[in-house]
Amino acid sequence: MRRIGSAVLVALGAVVLAGCTGADTQQAGGDTAVQVVASHYPVEFLVDRVGGDLVQVETLTAPGAEPHDLELSPQQVAGVQQADAVFYVGGFQPAVDDAVPEADGTVVDLTEGLALRDSDEGQGTDPHVWLDPVLMGQMAVTVADTLSAADPANRTTFEANARTLEADLADLNDQWSAGTAQCDVRTMVVSHEAFGYLADQYGFVQKGISGLSPETEPSAQALADLTRFVQDNGITTIYTETLVDPAVAETIASEAGVETATLDPLEGPPATGDYLTAMGENLATLEAGQSCS
Repeated sequence: MRRIGSAVLVALGAVVLAGCTGADTQQAGGDTAVQVVASHYPVEFLVDRVGGDLVQVETLTAPGAEPHDLELSPQQVAGVQQADAVFYVGGFQPAVDDAVPEADGTVVDLTEGLALRDSDEGQGTDPHVWLDPVLMGQMAVTVADTLSAADPANRTTFEANARTLEADLADLNDQWSAGTAQCDVRTMVVSHEAFGYLADQYGFVQKGISGLSPETEPSAQALADLTRFVQDNGITTIYTETLVDPAVAETIASEAGVETATLDPLEGPPATGDYLTAMGENLATLEAGQSCS
């Protein structure tokens, strides 16, 4: 197995990825597609946009599943072992972290080379890098470099696709920067600490009901303290999220006399549209909840 970070991807040049890919998948032109495994939805989005129909992507996390709790089937483990390339976010899904050392192809932890933040509650490095469009743009380049090494004949296409995606993400970043420039409330109270990179990028402070994992159960004292914090700091909205039971957030909001709204942490695919659509909807939600103008 070859584990690589973004800093050395370009040096791969025309090296063709090793590894058995099982049954060949054909592109429209008759060539064999690059076999890719993606850990969860944001990674799948990047690979799909950069690779297009030149790649065949298997995503380990099923739509609607809680990605933190992912358990891999023997078939999925075999897919990781046989893929030409495996893209994942290190430290986010323990089952994936455990499986990638068995891969025969190239393994890319998309957090390598990024400026990572520590958890707000001291629980280690925050893996939720995909909620910052700027970091997503950097990861798009990493994906393009890796696919170009796997399929040098299509390097020009991968690089062009990555540039188009980078432009879309830059536009998204501009929308977020403009939309959050003037906000009355700068603290975001969220279900779990998934939004730290987004908060850092756009000048907010994240305060999570739970830590990096939504499975963390806050104590009764912690919930009481958070209710008082909401009341004392002009918070008007507590954010629930997709894939997580909103009961605790709704209880705090009820006791504090504030509203709830839903932010999508994009740990799974959005109900409609794609990453860009969902992030646009998140912006509209945050503008309302943080009293932005």
